Amino acid sequence: MRLFVAIDINDSVREKLCQLQENISQQCRFGKFDVKWVLPEQIHLTLKFLGQVKDDELAEVCNIVKSIADEKTGFELGFERLGHLGGKSPSVIWVATGLGSDKLQDLQKDLENKFVSSGFASDNKAFSGHLTLCRVKNPKAGYKLKKACDTYKDFKAGSVVVDSATVYCSRLNSQGPVYSVVGRYKLQ
Repeated sequence: MRLFVAIDINDSVREKLCQLQENISQQCRFGKFDVKWVLPEQIHLTLKFLGQVKDDELAEVCNIVKSIADEKTGFELGFERLGHLGGKSPSVIWVATGLGSDKLQDLQKDLENKFVSSGFASDNKAFSGHLTLCRVKNPKAGYKLKKACDTYKDFKAGSVVVDSATVYCSRLNSQGPVYSVVGRYKLQ
């Protein structure tokens, strides 16, 4: 099964992100296959992508997340500033974290270290907390999106109270991923 660990967002933040997606889409007027928008109900903040995990490792994954959640206290996490991944023609557009980023970094680092010490693969890139809005399929659309990022650079989506970490199973189908909760573990 394909697993990842994430933080969920609330409806208020989700609504603001959905409105932002609509505004950018109207402003840029993309072709049908230029951009793949993340469905608002699927927007989350990934703490650790595990990829394919054997069925008999599921309990260990859940125990790792629970053990780290048991050590952490909840915190407020803000989302602000539209950004992108890629050079002149971005491949991903996202909203970065603001308030509480230091606590988010600590949570993610502790999860990463515990997974690696338990034999799971390490993420070889630095963690940057964000909510993905879309993936760019056409470089011309990327240029338009980069300009849109400048227009919305002061965007603020609000904040969430991070009080749990969730293990998700991701199943891919022709319409895209389908996420199901495997376990949700409360922070103290």
